[in-house]
Amino acid sequence: MTEPVFQTEKVLVFYVNGKKVSDDNVDPEMTLLYYLRNKLRLCGTKLGCGEGGCGACTVMVSKYDRRKAKVIHLAVNACLAPVASMHGLAVTTVEGIGSTKTQLHPVQKRIAEAHGSQCGFCTPGIVMSMYALLRSSPRPSMKDMEIAFQGK
Repeated sequence: MTEPVFQTEKVLVFYVNGKKVSDDNVDPEMTLLYYLRNKLRLCGTKLGCGEGGCGACTVMVSKYDRRKAKVIHLAVNACLAPVASMHGLAVTTVEGIGSTKTQLHPVQKRIAEAHGSQCGFCTPGIVMSMYALLRSSPRPSMKDMEIAFQGK
């Protein structure tokens, strides 16, 4: 008997905040949100509506776009994305860009200085939406910002 032409990956490998994550026992139905919070104990990414509408769970996913021949950065609702779909990609959470213990990222700092959050629950999602936008477009237009913050 011959070997199959293709082999399926049995180990999920991706990066979270610059650190390699390998997992050979991933529940195919687990979302990225639950993986981040329950397996990696990164609780800055919040569960709000669980339907992708509020943006509290927003993270940045970076991947290489072959057509554009460059890395692109996307704001992704972690409550909707299966963790298995992250294979080979890089995920950045709010913990990965800054904190009061290390140093706030300029986006975080500006929101704090301008009293831009109310209870703060959805603030990480807002921060990550802006961070992903700025990584993709360092000088976004007002229209770009409106699109980036739809539903948040």
